[in-house]
Parts: sequence; C-alpha cells; structure tokens
Amino acid sequence: MAGMAAATHAPVVIRISPMAHFAAAVLAGAMMLPILALPWLAPLLLIPAAASFAVVRLRTVASDADVTTRGLLRSTTVGWDQIEGLKFVKGSWARATLVGGGEITLPAVSFSTLPLLAQASGGRVPNPYE
Repeated sequence: MAGMAAATHAPVVIRISPMAHFAAAVLAGAMMLPILALPWLAPLLLIPAAASFAVVRLRTVASDADVTTRGLLRSTTVGWDQIEGLKFVKGSWARATLVGGGEITLPAVSFSTLPLLAQASGGRVPNPYE
C-alpha cells in the first residue's frame, strides 16, 4: 500500500519438533507391559499424554513488534523494546533478559533456531551465523 511506512512481515513461529511425539509414543509403548500386569498403574499413561500436549502447546512467536511465549498454561507477550538481551544456558532454551529485571524463557528457541528469531526481530537480535 502507498501509505505504509514500514513493511510488516508474518510472525515467525518457533516450535518443538513434531518428532518429539514419537518419543512420547515410545514411552507409552514401554509403559504398556507394566500397566497390563498391574492395571492400577494405568494413570501413568497421563505422563506421555502430557509430554505430547507440551509438544503441541510450547512455542515462541516473534514478530517485528513483539515476542510471545506460549507455555503450558499461559502466554506472555513482551515488546522488543523491553528485551535487553538473550542468554543461553547449556541444555536449555534461550532466555530473554528484560530491561526492568527478570527473565522469560523462550520455548523452543535454541542456538540453532536463533537465525529465525534474528529474522523476525528486524535486526534487534544479531544472527550469529552471518
């Protein structure tokens, strides 16, 4: 459009790989023999179901204006101007350090998915691979 000052891009969604559902299915399969022997253990099947639910639910959505983290029970949206920086802890997802103090976890954002976040941030997050 002629009146638009800046181009807006579609938000980038960073998710856990759907292959993680396979791990939940393997866990459920491994639990079947003890459950068949001891039927009162059947509620333990809620564990792989919860893991599969987490794979579907957890994600980070980044647009040129803000970042939304979606956890198991709630979502949090933070503007890019409120994010001071990112930090990575070995074996964990990225954490955004906030200007006023505190941190938020960015589900599914790892060092390997950082280029996707860098693209969505409009240059606010540097791409370490360039």
